[in-house]
Amino acid sequence: MQRKYLLTPVESLHWNVLLWGRSTPFADHRCNDNLVQYWGQNSYGAANPSGSDANQQQRLSYYCDDDTTDGRSGLYVESVLLPILRFPSSSVQAFPIAFLNVFFGVGNAPELNLANTCSTVNDTVFPGTELVDCSFLAADIKTCQDAGKIVTLSIGGATGGGMFSGDSEATGFADQIWDMFLGGSSSMRPFGTAVLDGVDLDIEGGTESFVPFVNQLRSHMKGASKTYYITAAPQCVYPDASIGATLNAVGFDAIYVQLYNNPCGLTHYNDGTYTWNFAVWDYWATNISPNKNVKVFIGAPASSTAAGSGYVDSGTLQTIAQATRKDFPSFGGVMFWDASQSYANGRFDQATKAFLKSGGSCGQAFTYQPCTAQAFDSTANYPMGSTVSYGGYQWIARYYASGAPDGSTDGGSWRALFACSGSAPLNATSTATMVTSTASTETDTETETATETETETTETATSTASVTISTAATTSFTATGATTGTPRGTLTITDTITATRSTITVSTASSSAASTASSGSGTCNGVAAWADSTPYASPNQCTYNGQLWQANQWNYNEVPGGVSGAWTLVGVCSSLSDNNKLAQKAFAAGSCTIRRAESDSSSLQPTNHKRRRWSLPFMRR
Repeated sequence: MQRKYLLTPVESLHWNVLLWGRSTPFADHRCNDNLVQYWGQNSYGAANPSGSDANQQQRLSYYCDDDTTDGRSGLYVESVLLPILRFPSSSVQAFPIAFLNVFFGVGNAPELNLANTCSTVNDTVFPGTELVDCSFLAADIKTCQDAGKIVTLSIGGATGGGMFSGDSEATGFADQIWDMFLGGSSSMRPFGTAVLDGVDLDIEGGTESFVPFVNQLRSHMKGASKTYYITAAPQCVYPDASIGATLNAVGFDAIYVQLYNNPCGLTHYNDGTYTWNFAVWDYWATNISPNKNVKVFIGAPASSTAAGSGYVDSGTLQTIAQATRKDFPSFGGVMFWDASQSYANGRFDQATKAFLKSGGSCGQAFTYQPCTAQAFDSTANYPMGSTVSYGGYQWIARYYASGAPDGSTDGGSWRALFACSGSAPLNATSTATMVTSTASTETDTETETATETETETTETATSTASVTISTAATTSFTATGATTGTPRGTLTITDTITATRSTITVSTASSSAASTASSGSGTCNGVAAWADSTPYASPNQCTYNGQLWQANQWNYNEVPGGVSGAWTLVGVCSSLSDNNKLAQKAFAAGSCTIRRAESDSSSLQPTNHKRRRWSLPFMRR
């Protein structure tokens, strides 16, 4: 009986691709919930030589025969040739086969090593070479492709690779790869009749340019009857020492950035070091890469034994991946090293795919957040923690900065926080929350007129106050009473704060007598609620779920009480209601002084010569 199958409009447009079981291309900006897993090296077995046989690497088809990385079960077109074809979901899934680790071996042939699945130890080789015959895997590859997977050949590896004597040898090697593994023909086809979907470059040694190699492969792929992909797996340190020049010169469809075994890895996400650097790779993708639609993947170890460093648990990876997807348009998904490790680690791949699907999209334009910081000012100097908008990103100063943010370098004084659109106007403000601190007023006797003298007394209190600031070179500061919300004075200075802890004098312009501020609901009054788009540095405070929290390190999009440990609980707002009444009273009635780094106190004098001052440290975000 002949089956009838139905295509959606989008699928019908890609019919020539779907006949081969292909998923949506990396390069069309459709999907950001992709899961990629390397297969071939039995990472679990290498790390656990006495481990369970069930967790050792299985054949490739074993990892394709489930719905975690599959497409949806098919709505089919009328055909007797494709009775069980399953169209892919709206995300790209890929299995790079690792590795072709020798370029020019015995008989000038390349060589493969697929660990316990296919190697020269247990399998035959083609005559006159050390190239192993893994043609029994042809059925596995076709099974995966029919299930909507992309199966590519990964070249290189930690101990693999080769050198080219010149461009002609590089192009000749590309011809050989095309004939042996892709759309060409050769008497030596290690995977038999299977035609792989492309090539992945995992080059971890040397500085050889692969530009001629990639260009030659592209020339073969152009006009082919199926879609091919070229990907790479650079180290996160930017630029990659081995493949960086090639990445900048020719177009790639996706890159799997190895955010492990490196100082820029996953464990440094929001740890206050600013070394986590997905932002650098997003900048590369959108500004430097010849293919501006290239997808960038978070490369992660699939278990604690899969890499020397960089492993994070599922909950942490979810936080990182979902925040990164929100912040950067190039995000394509997650890459795991490797399939055997993710299966042994409680099916880490299933948990990852579940959170990637949640909120993931295909075919939707990226929604840019508005830039909330003021535009970078080339005449200004910025202390650590300052934020600016520039070049389509919001940036934070990693330390003292004066030059413009430059996303093409990894070690500069700026780090991009997120991609954004527009910039705050020059007179826009952002709120910095002050830490609880001791405040005191000074005894001050002033003659206001010839007939009137007023004397003020000294008070001491503890207060949490807020100050609204702007970040332009000419900066306005508005002091606001902790509970009244009424502006008590303004100050304009003509230079930028040049230290993390600074001092500004704010004077009241009010001629009214001191008034008593109400205590409201407690010291949480005047403290802004936590916001996922706001960076925080110690000792900034926020309110969250009725509690007062204080940052103990720089963090961004880290929920108070979350796994990062970036926040310290101060207390429940309602239990702290009496701590700052005196300071609120002093603040509401007079002005405040916040010590500046410079000797110039730059203050505005009150119109009636009556002033009251109190001091507290100011930490600028």
